[in-house]
Amino acid sequence: MHMPQIRQHRQSNQLRQISFQSDFTKFATSSVLTGCGDTRVLCTVTIKDGVPKFLTGTGTGWLTAEYRMLPGATPQRHEREVLKLSGRTQEIQRLIGRSLRSTLDFAILGEKTILVDADVIQADAGTRTTAITGGYVALVQAIHQLIERGELSASPVVRQVAAISVGLIEGEAFLDLDYPEDVAADVDFNVVMTDNRELIEVQGTAESGSFSRHQMNELLDLADKGIQELMTIQNTEIDRWMQSKR
Repeated sequence: MHMPQIRQHRQSNQLRQISFQSDFTKFATSSVLTGCGDTRVLCTVTIKDGVPKFLTGTGTGWLTAEYRMLPGATPQRHEREVLKLSGRTQEIQRLIGRSLRSTLDFAILGEKTILVDADVIQADAGTRTTAITGGYVALVQAIHQLIERGELSASPVVRQVAAISVGLIEGEAFLDLDYPEDVAADVDFNVVMTDNRELIEVQGTAESGSFSRHQMNELLDLADKGIQELMTIQNTEIDRWMQSKR
């Protein structure tokens, strides 16, 4: 097996280039076009009054997420999911929802529902992790705007979250896989972590053969490193955006 060509220009423990373009659209409460290498995910947040029936009268809020891949996001046209969502899409949007819910104190939010939409414009692997990382930035921005408008007295965001992929290629651990690397990987993981280094989710699979506990720990350590770097970049963008609103 040949090592993916692009990694000749990036160290095995190096992130792809990360970018955030805030206020990308006009009408959502917040919107962030998130780039991770050649992957582009538009994360928008809408907040509305009211909660699902199972929470009505409890005084607590809710967050839900939807994920879609646009037809032209991949080299071969991706069929638009209209009447029925694929199992993959359902699994990813549940993951995004779980990850972003972990950041919130819903009692502070009150009976409001946060809707996070993650639309993949261009896919080069890591779409779910990019959606979580960018979704957090959009979430913080949306909450800030509610506070500025007097609709909330305090922020319900109590922790930070980001996500990254890692994998083993010919026995070597690699951070932030692009598509050729993802295809070549013998083992790949998606890791979601909070700012206090607690894990929200670890999705790990051996595509061929198996992997050892030592290799798993090596991958988790590498993911930890990458996520800490992502969180620094998230905070830089949030600070820049807040400064621009003053």
